[in-house]
Amino acid sequence: MVESGVSDQVRRRVTSGRRRLFERLAVRALDQLPPAIHAMLDNVQIVIEDEPNDDQLGQRSSSMSPADDSQLLGLYEGVPLIERHGSDGFRLPDKITLFRLPLERATRNQAELAHQVQVTVVHELAHHFGLDEDRIAELGWG
Repeated sequence: MVESGVSDQVRRRVTSGRRRLFERLAVRALDQLPPAIHAMLDNVQIVIEDEPNDDQLGQRSSSMSPADDSQLLGLYEGVPLIERHGSDGFRLPDKITLFRLPLERATRNQAELAHQVQVTVVHELAHHFGLDEDRIAELGWG
């Protein structure tokens, strides 16, 4: 019989290792973006969360049904570049959140996870640049 404390320690270590791997995949996805894209991300925060919270689920695309909640892989929160005006003044950073556990559940192995993280990063950046879900799908970015 395994004591609860030992089991919890192992679980935390495994979770920590999986989170570090996920962080490396996210950094790699960002590193693969062209320099011209990086230049437009100076006020964008990239965040990793395990799961979306209720507020984030409420912001999901109107094309998603509540049954798709477990499929919310990422979320862009901010004002798209095409909707900004030069006189907007100070602005809090836009935020792109990658949801680790839904991304892990949507894939079967590390190669698929790396690919899906890349697709999700590009998808959410497309929202930052002002593309809607239909246009993103037309371009093949999920």
